Amino acid sequence: MGTCIHRIMLTCILISLAFPPFISAQNCVSETFSSNKLYASCNSLPVLGATLHWTYHPLNGTTDVAYRIQQAATGWVAWAINPKMTGMLGSNALFAYHDSGAVKVVSTVINDYMPTVRDENLTFAVYNRSAEYSNGTYTIYASIQLPGNKTTQNIAWQAGTDFTGGAPGGHNLGPPNVLASSSIDFLSGSSVPALSPTSDNRLRQKNIHGILNTVAWGIILPLGVLKARYIKSLNPSSPAWFHVHKTCQSIGYIIGVAGFALGLKLGSESKGIVHHGHRTMAIILFCLATIQVSALLVRPKPTHKRRIYWNAYHYSVGILVITLGIFNIFAGFNILNPESKWRRLYVVTICVIAGIAPILEVCKWTVCRNRESTSYTKPENVPSEWAVTA
Repeated sequence: MGTCIHRIMLTCILISLAFPPFISAQNCVSETFSSNKLYASCNSLPVLGATLHWTYHPLNGTTDVAYRIQQAATGWVAWAINPKMTGMLGSNALFAYHDSGAVKVVSTVINDYMPTVRDENLTFAVYNRSAEYSNGTYTIYASIQLPGNKTTQNIAWQAGTDFTGGAPGGHNLGPPNVLASSSIDFLSGSSVPALSPTSDNRLRQKNIHGILNTVAWGIILPLGVLKARYIKSLNPSSPAWFHVHKTCQSIGYIIGVAGFALGLKLGSESKGIVHHGHRTMAIILFCLATIQVSALLVRPKPTHKRRIYWNAYHYSVGILVITLGIFNIFAGFNILNPESKWRRLYVVTICVIAGIAPILEVCKWTVCRNRESTSYTKPENVPSEWAVTA
């Protein structure tokens, strides 16, 4: 009896090793489609409860696909092939959603993290497409030409409930949605998760890039300006304000350069994906900040007749760097599209900094008036290096 059981167990193990695609597709083989559509292969996708059915035609390199996923009628679903990389950016997507009571299908290329979904041609041929909604489930049908005539393709799928201007908008940014990608072989049926340790590390690098630049350009540098303008009004005879300002801006510049360099690295690794506005502002910002730091080497003495022009330049470029930095931070938010709490946190932070400025301005002028009223004169021993006008 024991020998018989052992033989049965061994047989089951051998079958599972010999036919892994079939075993992994058990959840999808029982699904049926309208008009008695039949497909040669299917795969239960690893997240969101989605399934993919297809029939591959090797003679012409085309595939008939049916993507199915549960979703409320008020939401949207999407399935995509990414010809260049894994994940969302660069993917060629088919969206399905209800519009005026009917299920609508549109195709669009996803080039950024806040895409405008509109019907357009994909980078590969789509010969026909349709969609239906039944029993709480969307199904997208399509016949496509596999990009590059390759049977192994990177795919992504998604579902959400947000709409922008009547078209599909954002989706949940946490698991399982961020894991909704894989690589699939339409010939053999095998698949592997596309979110490899490399792509996971890339997402981590993007987050680090955003944090470095937000802290540097959007927090440290503005605080350094406030310190330079208002600390010295409290005690003009002390060089402390200058050292605090120089240290603060140097730290901000170093962190900002690190964030800028990481951004260049990420950009070089994202072939075909270019965020033109964000990149252009970053380059201008880096150049202006570098000039601003380098200008300290040629700063005239306070008594020099050209010092007034240097001061005007220093103030103007400093304000421009901070303004451009804050604008580019919000551009980065739109690209990275983190959870809304992080955007709100930065908005609160910058509003607090901006709110402190007028309070300090009132304090500064109050101190100055009190000095005038008490016939304040500059101490004789103030080093001329620190006697910089406010």
